Amino acid sequence: MLKIDRLSTSYKTIHGDVRVVNNLDFTINDNEIFGIAGESGCGKSTLLKALYDIIDFPMQVDSGRVILSGEKEGNPFHFETGEIRKTWWNNISYVPQAAQSVMNPITHLRNQFLDSIPESQRKNETKKQTLERCAAYLKELDLSPDLLGAYPFQLSGGMRQRVIIALATFMSPNVVLADEPTTALDVVVQRGILMMLMRLQRQLKNTLVLVSHDMGVHYQITNRMGIMYSGSFVELGKTEDIFRDPIHPYTEMLIGALPRVGDKSQKAGIPGRPPALTNPPPGCRFAPRCPKAKEICHRECPEFVEVRPGRFAACHMLGKEGI
Repeated sequence: MLKIDRLSTSYKTIHGDVRVVNNLDFTINDNEIFGIAGESGCGKSTLLKALYDIIDFPMQVDSGRVILSGEKEGNPFHFETGEIRKTWWNNISYVPQAAQSVMNPITHLRNQFLDSIPESQRKNETKKQTLERCAAYLKELDLSPDLLGAYPFQLSGGMRQRVIIALATFMSPNVVLADEPTTALDVVVQRGILMMLMRLQRQLKNTLVLVSHDMGVHYQITNRMGIMYSGSFVELGKTEDIFRDPIHPYTEMLIGALPRVGDKSQKAGIPGRPPALTNPPPGCRFAPRCPKAKEICHRECPEFVEVRPGRFAACHMLGKEGI
């Protein structure tokens, strides 16, 4: 469904280009929930923008490409970086991190639904008929059709997020990209949003790509996940396998910091902080924070290789004692 082919992106700054996504090469399958995890600033949101083809200044693609392909209603499709935006909402859609930032605050939600539907997808309907379909879809999602007559500022944060998800899935896209969809929401609302995303994915049988720094969210709903650090993946595999037996020291420390029911032991955070992307360290970028780092880790960048069937990781200590 989505092929990320040796993709590198950067941002232009007055101090030169800053590489944020570094030579990523992986595949996201049809009909799966794929998670992207990592600390803030590791490049998760930039990767999602590249997948959605939001390549606007100062962001640029340095090398590689994203390939979106599949079949919808019996018709095959194939789009690459630079073309993917032609099929926004229809084959691929995007749930941004802050719902209020993408809604027009001075127009009713009905107009925002109409604006999101390409004329070619109206099926010769009148606006009234299209709005009737929108109202019926909102009811399917346990949302009131009366929301179509509301302004965004009249809705709570959680309700705005639900409406954005409804907008993003109304055209039954093959791929839905969700960037931190539960950030800044209380835990009760978070659960409702996650349940809504899972129900829609099962209903549409599409691919959901979920970005979150919250490992607990990934554990609850994703099938596979990639652990991102400083612009690169350090581990990728089935979510269940990663939580049961993490391979990379960074993954191990992320999971080890999670609270568990009945576990009263004191949790420790990861020492240090992620490196500045303007001046990353040589070798493995996690080496300055890694308790298992050796001399080679500070000198050479490890390869991202398949360690076990379906499990990938980048660490010089793979196969050594303790890894």
